[in-house]
Amino acid sequence: MIAVVDYGAGNIRSVVEAFRRNGADCCVTADHETILRASGVVIPGVGEAAHAMRQLRQRGLDNVIRNLTVPVLGICIGMQILCNRSEEGDTECLGIFDCEVQHLSASDPTLKIPHMGWDTVSDLKGPLFEGLGNGSWMYFVHSFAANLCHETAAVTDYCAPFSAALQKDNFMGVQFHPEKSAAAGARLISNFITISESSCK
Repeated sequence: MIAVVDYGAGNIRSVVEAFRRNGADCCVTADHETILRASGVVIPGVGEAAHAMRQLRQRGLDNVIRNLTVPVLGICIGMQILCNRSEEGDTECLGIFDCEVQHLSASDPTLKIPHMGWDTVSDLKGPLFEGLGNGSWMYFVHSFAANLCHETAAVTDYCAPFSAALQKDNFMGVQFHPEKSAAAGARLISNFITISESSCK
């Protein structure tokens, strides 16, 4: 069972539907015990970092997430809150990934913020990207992004290079929305399901 964490963020339904389309048995929950028993945990989200962290803390989910040993996938704001800190609302986050989330700043007036639409990911690392090649197209909607660090697992260049994905131990995160990224996103979701199933064996 894959647990999709319900902490009041948007976009949960489309994430659940995408995982189920790819064969996952999953549930939406804020229950600590259910999350701790899951084979994998997904932290989805569309929203604002300070609000997301308040919601997690109010539900006691911040410490639950920090202590997870099963595969964890953060999507969009769900990845950003796994970092040390976000400029959005000057927010202290969960501190899993050793990097900062910064506002995209465009010196080129043709680059619009938020960064919205299809863009490529490169320098792919780790089992989450099994079967995906450099230059794969993913769908982004964001105004903040994690800086490059030693835990960067994929890079996208918009305004400047940023971490399109992060990985540390059992924690993974993607800035893009795999549930909106057609075949490439479906492959990434399938990879996470496989990683989660393998962790239970």
